[in-house]
Amino acid sequence: MLNSDLTVIHLPEQKSFEVRLDTFTAELNYHLSADTITFTHTVVPAALEGRGIGSLLVRAGLKYAKENNLKVHSLCWFVDKYRQRHPNE
Repeated sequence: MLNSDLTVIHLPEQKSFEVRLDTFTAELNYHLSADTITFTHTVVPAALEGRGIGSLLVRAGLKYAKENNLKVHSLCWFVDKYRQRHPNE
């Protein structure tokens, strides 16, 4: 399955972005404070690794931040690594 076939679900009440596949859930968690979104943790179950799902979640989170004029702060190594590889997103 291509990650373009997957849907990212934004759950603002849980402060997370999620992808659900089979019985597994991958997620990007965050906190909001004034005009800043802080990405705290990315979780991709081992069964879903290597499919680009983590990157799909981070792209969705960064798109949300941009659309809502939020500054981005990260406490998550995966988000940091993604931003280093994709500085224009």
